[in-house]
Amino acid sequence: MILVTGATGHVGGELTARLAASGRPVRALVRNAAAPPAGAEAAVGDLDRPDSLRPALKGVRGVFLLPGYADMPGVLGECARAGVEHVVLLSSIAAADGDMDNAISRFMILSEEAVRASPVPWTILRPSGFMSNTFQWTAQLAAGDVVRAPFPTVPVAMIDPYDIAAVAARVLLDPAHHGRVHALSGPEPLLPADRVRLLGEVLGRPLRLDGLTDEEAREEMAADGTPPAYVDAFFRYYADGTLDDSRVRPTVAELLGRPPRTFTQWATAHADAFQEDHR
Repeated sequence: MILVTGATGHVGGELTARLAASGRPVRALVRNAAAPPAGAEAAVGDLDRPDSLRPALKGVRGVFLLPGYADMPGVLGECARAGVEHVVLLSSIAAADGDMDNAISRFMILSEEAVRASPVPWTILRPSGFMSNTFQWTAQLAAGDVVRAPFPTVPVAMIDPYDIAAVAARVLLDPAHHGRVHALSGPEPLLPADRVRLLGEVLGRPLRLDGLTDEEAREEMAADGTPPAYVDAFFRYYADGTLDDSRVRPTVAELLGRPPRTFTQWATAHADAFQEDHR
């Protein structure tokens, strides 16, 4: 049995579907069991309360684990007590910077430290920015053809969550990946304007980018409810240049025997999400 945390998220959902389709027994950790993902057994638990995970961990061999919860050492302790044989942690390429003053890097670093300190064998996945972050544009595109986006001059080698899930499925229960850190990226660095253009081609719409100034970006992030520490973290990465998220890495191709999916492939798969309510 494999336990997938974040099973209704972009990566966890893809992983749950992939494992179920391959015939592997999969258990989805959810806050309530009303609507478990298709093909998965639901288990109720809260990662912020490690003791609540005990029923969910019964009989589990592998765990796909999200980062950043209140007591990550406690979560790993419950995994160890349950006899889990392998934990695959979803981290971030940002964890490599070691910057404990950056709120996002900090919770990734602390999560990795908890995994490394646990007696449970582990693998860490450090992806670049997600192509699914483009879903942030759905409301704008429901209203028209202009996308307002921050950091217009910053390229990111975005990765499809489908590929992260495929890598996770590949390494789960494989002892050859114990103690390894896999840095993952998409096939090419893309500016926001590149994503707008490619998405427009898929949708058949004349989309255009309106790049935000740093001042405008700060105001919009604050208005959207982004915590101030996270706003500062993004500005450290992309305005101050502490993170180079443009590097293309060979890991996906090496592990899966195929190139990572392109942004056009991602956009084609999710085109319906950008067409709803468009007038």
